Amino acid sequence: MDMMVSSPTPPKSYLVDPPGLRSWLLTRDHKRIGLMFLAVISASLALGATFALLIRTELTFPGPTIVSTGHIYNRLFTLHGTIMIFLFIIPSMPASLGNFVLPLMLGAKDVAFPRLNLASLYLYVGGLIFFLLVLVLGGVDTGWTFYAPYSTSTAAPVVLAVVGVFILGFSSIFTGINFLVTIHTMRPPGMGWFRMPLFLWALYGTAIIQVLATPILAITLLLLAVERTVGIGIFDPALGGDPILFQHFFWFYSHPAVYIMILPAMGIVTEVICVFSRKHIFGYKFIAYSSLAIALIGFLVWGHHMFVSGQSPLVGMIFSALTFAVAIPSAIKVFNWLATMYKGSIGLAPPMCFSLMFIALFGIGGLTGLFLGSLVTNVHVHDTAFVVAHFHYTMAGGALMGFLAGLYYWWPKMTGRMYNLAQGQISAVLIFVGFNFTYFPQFIVGSRGMPRRYFDYTRLLDTHPEFTFYQILSTAGGFLFVGGLVMVAFVLLRSLFVGRKAPANPWGAATLEWQCSSPPPHENPPAPANVGDCYVFDDFCFDESAQGYVKVP
Repeated sequence: MDMMVSSPTPPKSYLVDPPGLRSWLLTRDHKRIGLMFLAVISASLALGATFALLIRTELTFPGPTIVSTGHIYNRLFTLHGTIMIFLFIIPSMPASLGNFVLPLMLGAKDVAFPRLNLASLYLYVGGLIFFLLVLVLGGVDTGWTFYAPYSTSTAAPVVLAVVGVFILGFSSIFTGINFLVTIHTMRPPGMGWFRMPLFLWALYGTAIIQVLATPILAITLLLLAVERTVGIGIFDPALGGDPILFQHFFWFYSHPAVYIMILPAMGIVTEVICVFSRKHIFGYKFIAYSSLAIALIGFLVWGHHMFVSGQSPLVGMIFSALTFAVAIPSAIKVFNWLATMYKGSIGLAPPMCFSLMFIALFGIGGLTGLFLGSLVTNVHVHDTAFVVAHFHYTMAGGALMGFLAGLYYWWPKMTGRMYNLAQGQISAVLIFVGFNFTYFPQFIVGSRGMPRRYFDYTRLLDTHPEFTFYQILSTAGGFLFVGGLVMVAFVLLRSLFVGRKAPANPWGAATLEWQCSSPPPHENPPAPANVGDCYVFDDFCFDESAQGYVKVP
């Protein structure tokens, strides 16, 4: 594994983009592609958050509030789920932040396949267009899982939606292939596998899942589209199909996909905690191997989504045990982060604030996942608001917080501008308070029997009158949460106009991307002759004149 293939210097014509708008639309520069991914992914986040606010507003009080029928509500939460999962969380960190940072961390000119990289962007935009068409046509009402047999019979434009996801899957596969080949063949001399930044280990594990698992989803959704258009019985029992088969196929992809969303966030948190604790990472190899362990064990636990689907008790027990096993490498990371911070010189800049939030919120999500992994409690809280809370503590509290930590961390490098640190800290506090007020009450109402996907809970108030109070609390928290996200956008976009020029290394990090100017030059600088330990910070001191850290000769 330590053998490296040297990468030839790209021809001069490659290094120069065409002029004007074409310089962006036809670019093969990984930095520009990463920035364009960031723009469209952020737009998807804004759209998905809008649907989330509409859902929360409807649930504030029993009975119809802003939605007249359950059918419309079904379309709202389906669009929210599909947009947030397929258009935001899955591509958010690998395609945007990963694309920008990975070659810089390797001291490489670009990713291994620049044209494939640009193709992945256009495939993403193509999938986004299909989702916009679905939105114009009224949306789908199947839930983001597209469960058969309802998805084979509803009048909603399901085929358009699954074709959109199919296209997005190819975008994800192209990104994964590019990252795997780049990490294998373009590491500089002196950067063995155990000299790589741990963010690259996280991207490597993510890429394995993208390449191996995404085709399963693509084939499953293709079969669903064929069944709807041709009438061949695959999943619909009325045609001789098996709807449980759809669940097996779907979750065989979707549980590993959880780690497509989480592993890059874990890599970001690792980088940020080391830098803002000014300490070497504790247990480098444990964290590196745990990324691969999460990627591999993630393929074995899909059945815990199907404890009430009729599988045998023995199979249920096996999947329950595997579910507990996959928590071990995640716990290794958490304990190593805490050990790294122990007696460190901790600075609470916005990236560190969001990293600490990640540990707290993902910790709650992980611990409640153990409840759902246990057969005894899973049957009780299955399809309740408890699952909604667990999922959002894992995905929003985990993936979203990691994304925001990375965005604040690399923003000066990407744009060449510093943002207001105090305003960034305020946005973190708003998001943390708003998030917990939104989702923690759902643990309470879910454990007491509040079903998910219900838009009217009037009948439940006879036995649980307190549900209205908790829903009001959740809605208030939801608006505060989204307000914090709006403030993040304000802080970062404002910096483009009034922020001071960013130094090359504002945080004092030791990875290679911080050893070039901010923003980096079009032709990435080559890696230094001697690549050292990227978690040693003793060689850096703060330079008042440069307003950043410089390496002591």
